[in-house]
Amino acid sequence: MKQNRRNFLKTTGAIAGTAMLAGSATNTFANTFGRKSMSEKLKLSFKPYTLELKHVFTVATNSRTTTPVVLTEIEYDGVVGYGEASMPPYLGESHETVLKFLSKVNLSRYDDIYDLDEILADVDAIEPGNTAAKASVDIAMHDLIGKLLGQPWYNIWGFDKNKTPYTSFTIGIDTADVVRQKTKEASEFKVLKVKLGRENDKEMIETIRSVTDTPLTVDVNQGWKDKNQALEMIQWLKEKNTLFVEQPMPKTMIDEMAWLTEHSPLPTIGDESIQRLDDVKKAHGVFSGINIKLMKCTGMREAHKMITLAKALDMKVMIGCMTETSCAISAASHLSPKVDWADLDGALLISNDVYDGTKVIDGKVTLIDRPGIGVMKIG
Repeated sequence: MKQNRRNFLKTTGAIAGTAMLAGSATNTFANTFGRKSMSEKLKLSFKPYTLELKHVFTVATNSRTTTPVVLTEIEYDGVVGYGEASMPPYLGESHETVLKFLSKVNLSRYDDIYDLDEILADVDAIEPGNTAAKASVDIAMHDLIGKLLGQPWYNIWGFDKNKTPYTSFTIGIDTADVVRQKTKEASEFKVLKVKLGRENDKEMIETIRSVTDTPLTVDVNQGWKDKNQALEMIQWLKEKNTLFVEQPMPKTMIDEMAWLTEHSPLPTIGDESIQRLDDVKKAHGVFSGINIKLMKCTGMREAHKMITLAKALDMKVMIGCMTETSCAISAASHLSPKVDWADLDGALLISNDVYDGTKVIDGKVTLIDRPGIGVMKIG
């Protein structure tokens, strides 16, 4: 898994250039299909909202029944782009922090609304962190620009919408009876994602296996602290038809994680260890692959660059999500034709979605043929 440093730097430098070329796609489409008059100004609006989960959601570190989000809209010449910030507890963002950040965003000063590189770089530079808040602007801008161009983003990026993966469906940590019931309710899905990291890990797996032989992925959420015990558990999981293991150890245990990846019979995927583009290079040699989430990386534009770099480093790529509405899920789904695995079930876990967008049909991520990110407001 190691690579000569000179060759590694040459590779990452080439990919940085590729990412910059990819960044010109919007302007290329704008020039091809015609630009709107620039007499109008971009108008950003936003409001807090709370997602209600269908079931209590428990992972290794916490349980919750709701997730705070902020819904954004960016209007230009009567056309509206939709965005979203989702803030699960571990991200450190809240309604208050997102609203405060967004109040500092001034989009009315831009003359060229198609220059997403400049606009989103400026938003990113307002202050550090606030990645979900930044993602809400990024998603809304992508939706708006796609609508103005009359094109869905998979077309703008040149992706084949028929190559979307199956999405996993998440089974949170719970009692055996609830786990069995959740597993039965997820019968249409071709892959199940199981939350582990507590003392009942094997019980969770055995309970699911009493109901179905569907392939599993497991997300430990940094719950294993001993590398040898982690390796034993992964070897056991391999016998239970598991595809990969996500963030098995704490993100601070880098050497132990690299050792585990080297010896693991299953791919290891970094999640909490992977936030933004710079983390992809750091993960090379530590994990087999990365999990990209729009709320961690500031949105679609950086996620696209992360996929490009990870693929150049021969790493596996997963596109994931938080608990989100169909707005953010649809945005992420436009990237899914280029990844190995998808975990885009966030909107399926809530009872009060306010958008119609990407569908899951027979377990497969299915893109909607609408411009932008493909969402319509329904609530």
